[in-house]
Amino acid sequence: MEIYLPIAQMSVNPLIVLAMGGGVGLLSGMLGIGGGFLMTPLLMFIGIPPAVAVATQSNQLVAASVSGVIAHWRRGNVDFKLGLVMLLGGGLGSLIGVAIFAKLKALGQVDLVISLTYVLFLGSISSLMMVDNFRVLVLRRNAPAKRRKLHEHTALDRLPLRMRFPRSRLYISALGPLLIGFVGGMMVAIMGTGGGFLLVPAMIYILGMPAGLVAGTSLFQIVFTTGVTTFLQSITTHAVDIVLAVILIIGGVIGAPIGTRLGNLMRPEYARLTLALIVLSVALKLAFDLFVTPENLFSVSTPGGL
Repeated sequence: MEIYLPIAQMSVNPLIVLAMGGGVGLLSGMLGIGGGFLMTPLLMFIGIPPAVAVATQSNQLVAASVSGVIAHWRRGNVDFKLGLVMLLGGGLGSLIGVAIFAKLKALGQVDLVISLTYVLFLGSISSLMMVDNFRVLVLRRNAPAKRRKLHEHTALDRLPLRMRFPRSRLYISALGPLLIGFVGGMMVAIMGTGGGFLLVPAMIYILGMPAGLVAGTSLFQIVFTTGVTTFLQSITTHAVDIVLAVILIIGGVIGAPIGTRLGNLMRPEYARLTLALIVLSVALKLAFDLFVTPENLFSVSTPGGL
């Protein structure tokens, strides 16, 4: 049984795509990650064009993040003022990122850039995670990074455009949240990932936000940034495949609750090790595909199929 994807212009087994969405959803619930940085490479592995994989994944992120924002909002864990400032940067980052994406697609280089970006990015992330797990599991040392204390002065405090964010008890330059949001918008547009695994540490250690407000505020920004990116991708590059996105969303909705239950049964250090091994495997597979000789070096088409 196969289903045709109109934008990707290929047929896929919907059960395989559903299983991928469920698997990434399971990991999201179990390990507390967005999963976008895994879903895009997995889609590429089954033959989905990288441009379509990135644009469609950003569409899925909107649906995946909405429920999280609502849950955090009900608990009062969202700093809407700071989130709006980040959103301004995210919108600008998305606009520039989509323009770069469209230019690379017109030049025929977008697939190569996406693959190289993921190899470097996932390779670096997995290496850092493996080092951290070695320190925890082998050396038995688990000293978390020191969070910036409230009222502690840093280079960020010397920047202009200072604003008060009462919910987070911060008085900082608005340029910090703007820049962090800008990076997030660029990542959504070019890589199809919300970038929460980079935004969250930056909000804690650079801005000095209370940890309890970080996840909800980050998701609030990601929802609207990915929504803007999806709209821009659809009208600029025409690379959003709704059929594919719906199947992935269904799989994610099924897998996330199961992963949440499993996550409560697994020790945190082993959960991080599992994620590190998965990310490393994906990076190695992408690197292998970049250097292996393809079966079809080129194809020639002529009018009338002659």
